[in-house]
Amino acid sequence: MSKTFRARLNNSLEFDISKEEIINLDYIHNGDSELHIIQDHNSIKAQVISSDFLNKKYTVKIDSNLYTVELKDELDLKISEMGFSLSGAKNIDSIMAPMPGLLLDIMVKVSQEVKENDPLLILEAMKMENVIVSPRNGIIKSIAIDKGAAVEKNQLLIEFE
Repeated sequence: MSKTFRARLNNSLEFDISKEEIINLDYIHNGDSELHIIQDHNSIKAQVISSDFLNKKYTVKIDSNLYTVELKDELDLKISEMGFSLSGAKNIDSIMAPMPGLLLDIMVKVSQEVKENDPLLILEAMKMENVIVSPRNGIIKSIAIDKGAAVEKNQLLIEFE
């Protein structure tokens, strides 16, 4: 099974590219950030202007044009589909249900201080117990659901101050 990435170019054009296509790309490094690429018998000179490896975001200069390229693998797409975001986790002000299920336990109280990765809730979905953890340090402002309640995807569960 080949690994595929979803690429977004300049926040508009999206396309899929496989790991094999990347590996088979005909290119030569000309220094730390410069590449010489041959594609369809055409020579392309590219320079990587900036790279954010953690967020898989790159700025590439080809001729005089700058291109922003963002890559997402299958895990990134699944996390985004579930309503989470790796890059925005520190700015989260509320926790929404990532999937429909049954709230088995609430492990925090209003006004309680929590640290990043502290367990907040246990949500049962598809016969599995999922521990929802705090994405950041903070204080619990409100709990919008009761223990034992059924929840829908994207339903508000907890708000932070």
